[in-house]
Amino acid sequence: MTMPKVNDMFRSFLEALEDGQPHSLKEISSYVADKYQMTSEERQQVISSGQLVLLNRVGWVKTYMKKAGLILTVKRGIYQINDEGKKALQENPKKITLDYLNNYESFREFMHPSHEETEGHADNTPENLTPQEQMDQNYASINQQLADELMSAIMDKDPWFFERLVVKLVKAMGYGNGLATEGIVTDKTGAGGIDGIITEDRLGFEKIYIQAKRFQPDTVIGRPVIQQFLGALMGKGANKGLFISTARYSKEAIEFVENHLTAKIVLIDGEKLTKLMIEYNLGVAPTNSYTIKAIDNDFFTDEDE
Repeated sequence: MTMPKVNDMFRSFLEALEDGQPHSLKEISSYVADKYQMTSEERQQVISSGQLVLLNRVGWVKTYMKKAGLILTVKRGIYQINDEGKKALQENPKKITLDYLNNYESFREFMHPSHEETEGHADNTPENLTPQEQMDQNYASINQQLADELMSAIMDKDPWFFERLVVKLVKAMGYGNGLATEGIVTDKTGAGGIDGIITEDRLGFEKIYIQAKRFQPDTVIGRPVIQQFLGALMGKGANKGLFISTARYSKEAIEFVENHLTAKIVLIDGEKLTKLMIEYNLGVAPTNSYTIKAIDNDFFTDEDE
């Protein structure tokens, strides 16, 4: 039997988790391969990056199931079906389709992250897009999947690792004086609400005080937490602070920061954090590079003839 397409794997993926127990992506892939009676040769096929085609496709199915809210991440690389996933199996005894997943708002937002780009398009399916638009859309989807994997990896580590990660990210963005001692994370036992210190410029005239909080991604950080950080800044006589978290910020917390005049505080949530890690190549590595070329009209001018 030929390699099943991603869309054909939706139901079999959930069937692999139907027993309600946590399972690894490798176990799920094995179930899918058995379900479709794949040959050993088919199971060993690889894509250009060297990853198994089967594991790559099952990985994408996992992302779709997660975005639709049909599975839970028990820990990094381990997944479990939830009540919504069981409901999907009951309502779709033969096949789960993209149309069904599109009933979930979270899935639609993942497939079309920019409402402005899709506004005015009656149908944004691949056949209605140019090759360039398809590539742009696929690139955005790949980065969103990567962002999810980064967040899972971060949550799998301890808070101390996260504090060091934050300082490395700020240094990768060009802050600090380049010395090995720059941006040293403060004592694990606590330092008055400050987790790291880094200079804003290479000469070290200004210091930025960092607070790093590794909360569950669906946590909402309220105004009181940011006020406590402001108090820690005031205690240091500082007026610049960076609050980075894996969580989100409430509207009140954002407004408090925007309206405060004494100190400048920048908030970075989990979504922005993973985007910055991808942009500055922290915790990620390139696997493929594609160069899109266009005709050079100047080459074909007749000026030299």
